[in-house]
Amino acid sequence: MTDRKTLGQDQPAAYRIQVQGRLSQRWADWFEGLAVTHRDPMVTTLTGVVTDQAALLGILQRLYTLGLPLLLVERRPEADPDAADRHRSA
Repeated sequence: MTDRKTLGQDQPAAYRIQVQGRLSQRWADWFEGLAVTHRDPMVTTLTGVVTDQAALLGILQRLYTLGLPLLLVERRPEADPDAADRHRSA
């Protein structure tokens, strides 16, 4: 469970965002350097650290603009948001 007392709107946090649809890795720059991966042919996962809540809103707006339905937006507690995914797939 997330400790809401420690998260402010102006603090960086690690996120995992999943959308229905396929984005290639070349979109990473447009999504502020988030890693772009695929576990399912029609699901794209973006993971990484987002600088603050305003940046998160900008990322979500870009996904909306592209017409990609949101499946998941999850704040990750670990410093390296890809670590848990790499561990599970090993």
